[in-house]
Amino acid sequence: MTKSELILKINSKNPYLYNKDVFKIVDTVFNCVTKALKDGDRVELRGFGTFTTKLRNARIGRNPKTGDPVAIPQKKMPFFKMGKSMKERINS
Repeated sequence: MTKSELILKINSKNPYLYNKDVFKIVDTVFNCVTKALKDGDRVELRGFGTFTTKLRNARIGRNPKTGDPVAIPQKKMPFFKMGKSMKERINS
């Protein structure tokens, strides 16, 4: 599901909301989650899951075309852990 499909689905279930307002709400939620992860915070959505960041250490990789070594810098990677109730809903 894409962001625009999510907006359309929310809008179809809530016809009294304007499309532009639903867009602002979805965009604000995504921006808040992104900002929290960027600041190193943990985002927990009960019944859905938890978003955190994990640190990947710097390492030496290889260019697949030439085989030359390439330095890959240290970076934060987003990580999602599904909540228990979400697992139960998917696997039922």
